[in-house]
Amino acid sequence: MNKFCHIEIPAPDLEKTVKFFTDVFGWEIQIMDGGNYAFFQDGLVGGGFDPDMEVGKGGPNLVIECDDILTKMTEIVAAGGKQTKEKTEIGGSMGFYASFLDVNGNRLSIWSKT
Repeated sequence: MNKFCHIEIPAPDLEKTVKFFTDVFGWEIQIMDGGNYAFFQDGLVGGGFDPDMEVGKGGPNLVIECDDILTKMTEIVAAGGKQTKEKTEIGGSMGFYASFLDVNGNRLSIWSKT
């Protein structure tokens, strides 16, 4: 099934963002080594706070799980989407992702384990 598996939210001030979502929503948040990314789990879908994303420029990045990134990206482009990021390894055995713009220009990504 093609379902949302990860959500990224812009967080230019990561420390302030982590405190806000911990205090307000009670999310358990893990800051990655180096302090340049933080993962959260809201009970249904996990996600991350990305300090490199600009607020208002791209908004949250919704990541949709798929079986094969290359095949799915071919389908996206054929349907009128535009690839913006090639298949990229995440590292730490966390799989791969690629990004695209949908037909409205919304930024989204796809993820697969391989």
